[in-house]
Amino acid sequence: MMKKIFPIVLKLIAAFIMVQTLYFKFSGAQESIDLFTKIAGENEAIMRFGTGTLELIASILLFIPKKTWLGALLTIGLMSGAIVSHLTILGIEFNGDGGALFISAVITFLSAVILLILNKKEIPFIGEK
Repeated sequence: MMKKIFPIVLKLIAAFIMVQTLYFKFSGAQESIDLFTKIAGENEAIMRFGTGTLELIASILLFIPKKTWLGALLTIGLMSGAIVSHLTILGIEFNGDGGALFISAVITFLSAVILLILNKKEIPFIGEK
């Protein structure tokens, strides 16, 4: 039973964290604009909407059984970018958030890594046929 529930919990954690930030990215919340301006400068809107779109796609893919690996891989890439941005540009704590965005990115990254490992058989050219 745990073998079936654990992957679902990981998917829900990763998707929840990514989807709950979409409102801020897509609505043009000032916090989101400030964050992406610090990372991308004048290309803030492109990066903000692009990242949000990719996070939405990744969240959907996590729940498609034969594409969970792809959603996990996309999530790993997105969260790697977020983590590196925090470590090099933004700082662990951004805009007085106490490190919440950084911690959320790390949790999402780890959830996706575990999901990718659990779904490695589905990966073309790597997994079992």
